[in-house]
Amino acid sequence: MNKKFLALGRMKSGERNKLEQAYENHLELLKRVGEIQWYKFEGMKFRLADNCFFTPDFAVLLANGEMEMHEVKGAKAIFQCDARAKTKIASEMYPFRFIVVFPIPKKNGGGWEIQEF
Repeated sequence: MNKKFLALGRMKSGERNKLEQAYENHLELLKRVGEIQWYKFEGMKFRLADNCFFTPDFAVLLANGEMEMHEVKGAKAIFQCDARAKTKIASEMYPFRFIVVFPIPKKNGGGWEIQEF
């Protein structure tokens, strides 16, 4: 059996994958109930070093005026090496709260698990 394997690749800048779209739907609900004032997909880009940048999935303005940067990951196992390092470095360099969110499977109640940096 000869199976062809294809790399998934990355989405074009400004395009959301299904998980990011699901999280944006969650943010929209939070906005409607007044927990957040505003959010923007790929709304901010952070310079970490020469030719090294980090663009969190969402910039989020909370109801109390604080800004957070949210990164959406499919599983904790995916959030390692480069992504973890960039999130940690950005959290140490910039005055924002950096949050990584992971989906909780529907069989376990659904929703989002939050890891803060």
